[in-house]
Amino acid sequence: MKTTGSVTIDRPIDEVFERTLANVALWSEIVVDDYVVEDVNNQGVGTRFHTTTEDRGRRMDFEGVVTDHNPPNRHQIEMTGTHFGMKVDYQFERVSSQRTKVTQYSDVQGFGLTRVVFLLCGWMFRRSSCQAVQKELENLKRYCEDR
Repeated sequence: MKTTGSVTIDRPIDEVFERTLANVALWSEIVVDDYVVEDVNNQGVGTRFHTTTEDRGRRMDFEGVVTDHNPPNRHQIEMTGTHFGMKVDYQFERVSSQRTKVTQYSDVQGFGLTRVVFLLCGWMFRRSSCQAVQKELENLKRYCEDR
């Protein structure tokens, strides 16, 4: 299941890039814990991390790895949990010296029974997933602009 969302933030690209990666749990409503397990060149390719999410009272743990890191333009990760895995690609575009467009591309792949549910009912989940991505990006915007 693929989703995309974008937001324009009134901050310079370097600042937005750094704040997006620095502590996801500070701006995300879903991520409750996020920490680096093994750092490779300041969150570069190969850096491993752990993320705990909570959505509608359900906690899930994910192990992740950075698969692309090109400051301040791109940061891509892959995360694996018990029921599904996801690839998330953050792209940062300089709109002006003080404005940055952030686009998040996500691809979620279910495992086992979750895969079957996604195949059969994915079209129902897609809309709510797109809304969730957009809400998270709006949280990022507030976080970057309020600091």
